[in-house]
Amino acid sequence: MNTESDGVNPQARSWRRMFMPLAENVSEARRGAQLVLASWAASDDAAETIALIISELATNAVRHARVPGRCFEVAMTYDGGKAIEIEVSDGSPHHPVVKSFDPDATSGRGLLLVEALSDAWEVRDRAFGKTLWARVLS
Repeated sequence: MNTESDGVNPQARSWRRMFMPLAENVSEARRGAQLVLASWAASDDAAETIALIISELATNAVRHARVPGRCFEVAMTYDGGKAIEIEVSDGSPHHPVVKSFDPDATSGRGLLLVEALSDAWEVRDRAFGKTLWARVLS
């Protein structure tokens, strides 16, 4: 039996969903996350931040990391306290590159936003592809 004394928080929660790499599924991922965050009673600020991060990372998965026959996956884990971790995984082994800010650019700011809005973020290699992980404190 897991208890707080085991180091496992009984309030911890997780959510995971797979999506076909289609543009319309970015908004589906965001909406799904928003519903889950509301059920977890995440603060409005944290929920808005997480929804934006998921939108940016899912958009990157659809635009730049599409691999035929592979879905992208969105996951969130709430520690039951103040941290919510976000993962967006795709089938591409290529790591994204943070671009310098260009005020005239119409795209390319996603990772800059993730970097600015998250407490921490990183790219993690997987057997097939990669995971972009971020943590938001609520």
